[in-house]
Amino acid sequence: MAPRAPGRFGPLQLALAAAGTAAAALDVFADGWVAAGYARGGQPGRAALALALLAAASVATQACSWFWLRSDPPELRPAVPTGLLAALHLLQLGFLFRCLHALKVGWKVCWTKTVKEEEQSHMAFLSHDISMLRLFETFLENTPQLVLLLYGVLRTNKAEPSQGLGICTAFLCVTWSLLDYHQSLRSFLQDKYELSLGSSVVYFLWNLFLVCPRVLTVTLFTLLWPYGMAIHFPLVWLVMFLWVSLQGTDFMESPGPEQLYRAMVAVILYFSWFNVVPGRTLGRSIIYHGFILADSTLLALSWLWGQDPSDEHSYLIPLLCTALPCYLLGLLLRVAYYKWLHPNVRALQEGDHDEVDTNRLELRSASAPAPVNRRMRCLAQAQFPICWTVRLRFLNGAAVKAVV
Repeated sequence: MAPRAPGRFGPLQLALAAAGTAAAALDVFADGWVAAGYARGGQPGRAALALALLAAASVATQACSWFWLRSDPPELRPAVPTGLLAALHLLQLGFLFRCLHALKVGWKVCWTKTVKEEEQSHMAFLSHDISMLRLFETFLENTPQLVLLLYGVLRTNKAEPSQGLGICTAFLCVTWSLLDYHQSLRSFLQDKYELSLGSSVVYFLWNLFLVCPRVLTVTLFTLLWPYGMAIHFPLVWLVMFLWVSLQGTDFMESPGPEQLYRAMVAVILYFSWFNVVPGRTLGRSIIYHGFILADSTLLALSWLWGQDPSDEHSYLIPLLCTALPCYLLGLLLRVAYYKWLHPNVRALQEGDHDEVDTNRLELRSASAPAPVNRRMRCLAQAQFPICWTVRLRFLNGAAVKAVV
């Protein structure tokens, strides 16, 4: 069977891209609203912390975006002066500019009757980078903000409208960014099966069930020992950073930006699993989930031990008791997804893998190959370490068969 070109970017994809851009803008607005609410309520410390989290996440994301633009081939960069791009990133508008630029290219691709494969590949290139940057920004900003918001609600036993909006948008952004990232990586596999609706729902749910207990236990520990979290987070982050470094990632183009990437991945690992290198992931996954489960259990036990039985937060004990079953349910859903619902399982059952049993390069056309999004291809190889031979699809109109 001949390799399949990337699916055409249509109105649905354009609408989803526009919705993602609007959601990112809404999230920034919600965070600003929350910080303003803290300031009006006489809590300047929390307002400053909320703004600091937003600023730190934005700076790290803009730095990644700028490093990627500098390393990308000139023909794939936006047709604007380099100085203007640098100014936009310094003003923390680089990610928004990427989203708007992708919408402009997507509109052209969507409504043009005859679209060249190079234009389709260019749109896919832009979408992959936006998906990755959205994941970084979500975990660097939304998850810490989520802990801060829940801390504020539990501390006062009341929720302001801004806090309710912030909590809902943060949870949705975290789980949706993981699903969007996974779907984006799948486009690199030369597999005719994409994620079905059922697979997407299960993937969304198992990430939600794994993230929620982690956020809850971290919040409860912070509620009792707010300054203890200033010790706990750096220690766990350092462990994750060293673990990622020992795995020898090769994501960025130079050593300095690579350390930034590892630092951001360590923040993601504080809350959720994230694979960064090729190879079998079962052992690494067991180590990670065992560590997180033990750490979360210690945080929960610390809160139970330090809480006064007559405390007004005793109603949280039944909720905390559901955290472990929730986490275990998330692990079971993850196992079920990879065992029965993963698209490659369907391909294996129907024998499609028998068609890819060599290590030769197939070109879709005789045209000169365009550059490949090396970053996302590297992560795709790390994310899907399947035991049979699969085709990795390049975004340049070529397909390569390789054992990953």
